[in-house]
Amino acid sequence: MDEEFGGNLKQQLKKLFDESLKLTVSDEHGLEPLVAASDAKFRKLGDYQCNNVMGIWSILKPKCSQFNGASVLGQAIVSNLPTSELVKSCSVTGPGFINVVLSAEYMAKSLEIMLINGIDTWAPTTSVKRVVVDFCSPNIAKEMHVGHLRSTIIGDTIARMLEYSKVEVLRRNHVGDWGTQFGMLIEYLFEELPGSDNEVVTTIGELQLLYRKSKRKFDHDPVFKEKAQHAVVRLQSGDPVYVKTWAKICEISRTEANKVLQRLQVKLEEKGESFYKPYIGNMIEELNNKGLVQESDGARVIFIKDFKTPLMLVKSDGGFTYSTTDMAALWYRLNEEKAEWIIYVTDAGQKEHFDLFFKAARKAGWLPDNDKTYPKVNHVDFGLVSGEDKKRFRTRAADVVRLIDLLDEAKTRSKAALIERGKDKEWTLEELDQTAEAVGYGALKFADLKNNRSTNYTFSFDQMLCDKGKTAVYLLYAHARICSIIRKSGKDMNELKKTGNIALDHVEERALGLHLLQFSETVEEASTKLLPHLLCEYLYELSEHFSKFYSNCQVNGSTEETSRLLLCEATAIVMRKCFHVLGITPVYKL
Repeated sequence: MDEEFGGNLKQQLKKLFDESLKLTVSDEHGLEPLVAASDAKFRKLGDYQCNNVMGIWSILKPKCSQFNGASVLGQAIVSNLPTSELVKSCSVTGPGFINVVLSAEYMAKSLEIMLINGIDTWAPTTSVKRVVVDFCSPNIAKEMHVGHLRSTIIGDTIARMLEYSKVEVLRRNHVGDWGTQFGMLIEYLFEELPGSDNEVVTTIGELQLLYRKSKRKFDHDPVFKEKAQHAVVRLQSGDPVYVKTWAKICEISRTEANKVLQRLQVKLEEKGESFYKPYIGNMIEELNNKGLVQESDGARVIFIKDFKTPLMLVKSDGGFTYSTTDMAALWYRLNEEKAEWIIYVTDAGQKEHFDLFFKAARKAGWLPDNDKTYPKVNHVDFGLVSGEDKKRFRTRAADVVRLIDLLDEAKTRSKAALIERGKDKEWTLEELDQTAEAVGYGALKFADLKNNRSTNYTFSFDQMLCDKGKTAVYLLYAHARICSIIRKSGKDMNELKKTGNIALDHVEERALGLHLLQFSETVEEASTKLLPHLLCEYLYELSEHFSKFYSNCQVNGSTEETSRLLLCEATAIVMRKCFHVLGITPVYKL
């Protein structure tokens, strides 16, 4: 049956070893096998390895004299392994390492079935049904800049990984639309442009200029600062005069941000800080009834053990804070949206805030005491983007780099490279423009995503647009090359999928087939650990496997043409799904 040929090899092997463990040590409960793809140095011994037999034996040793050592236990586990078409052979080496060689016939059949039924049949399965991913989240009245790049791209990829895994993802743009900056802006507008009815400000550039002026005045004029703080309270209290001006500012900012998000092909639903205002009162009352809210210098706070600063819910002037809306948003997401997992994607500088906020939620009983049980929360932190001078990435005028300028530059450079290769003579203007955009934006995204998100990285257009090495350009070329091979064959691939068979006889055919079948477990690991770079690593290694295969195995015109064309098609399909999950548009010719 088709169901026996699934995409997640690791999960299938784990089920087999689970069964074997129950038979081998039936009296011992809670033991779990640890199955992983073999490291390079063990690949000659097997494709996968069960490598925690020594740990299991150390648990059994005081209670059971049946097994004289981990290797003996390993042999017993192998003997009790259920018969499966997946496994060709097993061996035990060293202190109980169980090496598994997979059946090439099984792998070939799995690839054939995926080609017919589609790659969505390889989607990982998860117990989680609904997840909130909170990402991007720019402050209103500011243009999106390079600092928003990482949150937007990483958050979008995490959302896409979960969506591929058939999880309902609520993509949330928790914009800062309710804080101190509005007091500054509105008060400045009222003082400097009285009676203008807000029509004087129509663009994000004008708004940003006003923001800088109001911030300067806020920092240096104590009287204005006090007025601005009162303005925030009046806004948060619903004063219609302040709300009208606030709504205009939000509209201008939203329009500008949406232009950037559309170009990045990122979908988000805005539910900013202001959305949660109706829930704040009841939320604070609930926390107060639980005895968690205390008075401190006129403010209402929650003290958390081991934190010097308490979580502030209401300031001494009656205004709300970032923490107030974060707590209200979490309450809403748990109780109204019924989310089981809430993921926050922000820079590492906010780590302490999230540690405090999560501990307050646990103290309130909203979340379990451990971070393994659902509902759960995670802070997906990331490092800074630096320029090639290793300093924070800025323009020559020391301004923050606008995100829209980065996108323009990436597309312009990409188009120039294509024209240099004469593509303007071969393609229509529309094809040239679309390809330049796909390559330029893809390069920008992949250059970010390929890094472990917790590290800083250096921004370099030259490196990201290079057609060699671990870049989107190289990978898009690899995909276009595969498409060209298939086109040149002249074969009807839809017909070939129905009638042809795959054979993994050559060592490079087998290596490519195995790597293709590890796609599902890679997505599962990347989404579980919230590490998109694992999928980037997989995609790069896939292109390397294909390159070795193509160098050693003639495709068109060979006696194995049908099988190898199907392997080409399977590779292209998996690459396209990787691109989709990473938010990159594939190209079919370059």
